[in-house]
Amino acid sequence: MRHWTTEERARQSALIQTWKPWNKSTGARTPEGKAVASRNAFKGGIHDLIREMSALLRDQKESMKLFQ
Repeated sequence: MRHWTTEERARQSALIQTWKPWNKSTGARTPEGKAVASRNAFKGGIHDLIREMSALLRDQKESMKLFQ
């Protein structure tokens, strides 16, 4: 891991202020690109767990109707 000195950090900050990369950032534009970007933070597991839990609860609800 790189450790920046105070001078290096100030110089880099000044350079970034001249480049202003945030002015050129557009994000995804096409539906395909947006679909890819929407999965950027996906770590896996939790969505599958939620889907499985929903299916189990749905099955349980259907089973409970039989006893009413």
